[in-house]
Amino acid sequence: MNRRRLACLVAVLALLSGCSQEVGWVIKPVPVDQSLHEAVVTADPGLFVGDKVAVIEVEGLLFNERPSGLFAAGENPVSLFVEKLDKAQADPNVKAVVLRVNSPGGGVTASDIMYRRLTRFRGEKGVPVVAVLEDVAASGGYYVACGADKIIAHPTSVTGSIGTLVQTFSLSGTMQMLHIDAKAVTSGPRKDMASPFKPLDPEDLAILQGMVDQYYQRFLDVVVKSRTSLDADKIRALADGRVYTGLQAKDNGLVDGIGYVDDAVLLAKQAAKSPRVKVVMYHRPLGYRANVYSASGAPEPQAEVNLINVSADSMTRLVQPQFLYLWTGHTYR
Repeated sequence: MNRRRLACLVAVLALLSGCSQEVGWVIKPVPVDQSLHEAVVTADPGLFVGDKVAVIEVEGLLFNERPSGLFAAGENPVSLFVEKLDKAQADPNVKAVVLRVNSPGGGVTASDIMYRRLTRFRGEKGVPVVAVLEDVAASGGYYVACGADKIIAHPTSVTGSIGTLVQTFSLSGTMQMLHIDAKAVTSGPRKDMASPFKPLDPEDLAILQGMVDQYYQRFLDVVVKSRTSLDADKIRALADGRVYTGLQAKDNGLVDGIGYVDDAVLLAKQAAKSPRVKVVMYHRPLGYRANVYSASGAPEPQAEVNLINVSADSMTRLVQPQFLYLWTGHTYR
């Protein structure tokens, strides 16, 4: 870069910063390769520590799509989860995985894809997986955690919410008041089933109920397979949609113990018979990770309605009928 171009760049930056003494600019190269990089967040003392415990996050709403943001689209949580498991599976030094779950769930299919990929990872890689439930690990978040060998929960976790939801509503009454008429031209009487632009139809709801029951049974089967100490009747009694604290979940057998991320790492080390390990995480080149809690992102812009923070993106999803493994009692980023 010649002096004239450098001077122009400095002038532009000064203009953007308002010539303030308190504003600075850092120019540094950005990696072209945006594939996941590994960061060592902690390591046991000693030389030649080769074994690794990979911490992999399950965070936020679980939908198989890229969420829209204010300035750019975010990561597809399903794609990112699979990518991290693929990286851990390809590394022969990864001897165990800690699954850090902080999610109220999401779509039925997204949750099931992540659960299936985790169980396949366990079968193919043959290493222990310990899930640790943090703030919220409900519904689809708990569904994914059931793919681990062991589950521990923070004492203050909110978990459970075992069940299926499809949200329907009708705007037809409001549209009548506003003298708005809508008519879908369809190829069959059920093509516009559960449309918000027509009155709720009992036959439509009966069809949806049958689908909800099927997805609910699938959820129960996943929990039964994970919670071998509980019989199916006990699990069904617990699976009425309610949430539990971490301590209640332990008392009811939905988790194996109470603990934190470091406890999960210790359990993973013991199960892998690796006394000394490096704890690693995976991130994009621009995503700095200082420790195992660093992955939590900033909350998205929210609209304040009647003093309740409501995520605009979350509300948009719920307008459309979707089959969900989701705890809706928690407005999540």
